[in-house]
Amino acid sequence: MKERLLKNWTFVRVVYLTMGLFLLSTSIAANEWLGALFGSYVAAMGLFAFGCAGGNCARVIPTKKEDENALVEYEELK
Repeated sequence: MKERLLKNWTFVRVVYLTMGLFLLSTSIAANEWLGALFGSYVAAMGLFAFGCAGGNCARVIPTKKEDENALVEYEELK
């Protein structure tokens, strides 16, 4: 848990944490508790690196491209 908090900080994590803390503080000042709940969730995403802040929303691109001309073997079923 300690390593998750201290390592692998990216720009996206900082943005999520900053936006979440801003939303949390302004919602508490305005007594908007639903906004405070949402702000807490967004700040936690940035702090603990889960969800999109952890890079889990990106599409995975395969590194090895399959050979398009590869020989395909077919087996007859009876």
